[in-house]
Amino acid sequence: MTGWFNLRGEEGRVDFLKEALVRAVRLIVTGDADLYSALWISLTVSLAAITAATLFAVPAGFALGTCRFPGRRIILTICQTLMAVPTVVVGLLLYAMLFRQGPLGSLGLLFTPTAMAIGQTVLILPLLVSLISAALEQADPRLREEAWSLGAGRRQQLWLLLHHCRIPLAVAVFSALSRAISEVGSAMMIGGNIRGYTRNITTAIALETSKGEFALGIGLGFILLAVALALNALSVILRRRFRAL
Repeated sequence: MTGWFNLRGEEGRVDFLKEALVRAVRLIVTGDADLYSALWISLTVSLAAITAATLFAVPAGFALGTCRFPGRRIILTICQTLMAVPTVVVGLLLYAMLFRQGPLGSLGLLFTPTAMAIGQTVLILPLLVSLISAALEQADPRLREEAWSLGAGRRQQLWLLLHHCRIPLAVAVFSALSRAISEVGSAMMIGGNIRGYTRNITTAIALETSKGEFALGIGLGFILLAVALALNALSVILRRRFRAL
């Protein structure tokens, strides 16, 4: 009897999982509003974060990768250490800054997409700086020497190196974007997980799973996996192209 009940229990769990998978596929195909709203918020916030982080990381990575100055090693070590900071720690620090009684509370940014973008920017900036500086440091030093001998200024040298290292730089951007779009701790703390406003894919998965809505959670998980696979596939293609050059 015990074995029979265990068998029925296993069958029930399998049927439940199948039903959840079928419902998840149906939600994706039919264009569920909550599902695609979370996807849109994830993409817009993460793209804003990667744009802002890249604007800061490129000049910083250029300075760290091509110049030698006191404290350079310390800065690189700090950036490499910050790459491993948990997302909830970033969220906690920004929450303290953006809270009503915090230093930046008067800006009213807490529980907004802007706050989420700031959190992701802070999260991926050390990663981008480290990867960009490493890519530029490994570039052929004769490029800068030739550019300097031809009278190129610092900005022209930067553009020349960026063009030469464009593929590893693109890989760095895709890696940072993948980390940004898949983080949940910071987005949950400073975004507030507000439906249709700050609820992205990862926070929606956490919420729907806690409510027992596994179908929507699985559907969102499928989409997140698809985005991550697409970014990783692009990174692999770019790496192969770089090796072939």
